[in-house]
Amino acid sequence: MASHLLSAATLRRGVVMTKAARQSSSTKKRWVKDVKTDSTHPPEGLFTKDPETIARTLASKKVSPKGPASGLRMLTYFINRGGKGLSASRRKELEKAKELLSERVHPEEASTHRKAHKRSA
Repeated sequence: MASHLLSAATLRRGVVMTKAARQSSSTKKRWVKDVKTDSTHPPEGLFTKDPETIARTLASKKVSPKGPASGLRMLTYFINRGGKGLSASRRKELEKAKELLSERVHPEEASTHRKAHKRSA
């Protein structure tokens, strides 16, 4: 009879979750399951290449017919989807590609940022 009772220590550790908490945590883990759009696809293995190639490819009309901003969203989506599974070095490379692609989307902000960076160096 005592086997179904939970100790205070078990409750404090958060091992036991309410039904609502279980549902909430399962939806948090699968937040991408509701993505419905399927318009363009980057080439297979693109995100394993160097940052310059990733940025150039995602900015192309073939991959991003609506422009480089669409490619930037794809890259951001990939980084977010990778989550903790991405190594630090891979994340750094992808963030560099994101920065390069962002310069294509917002060229006036990028030039201002570069000028400020040169002055501080």
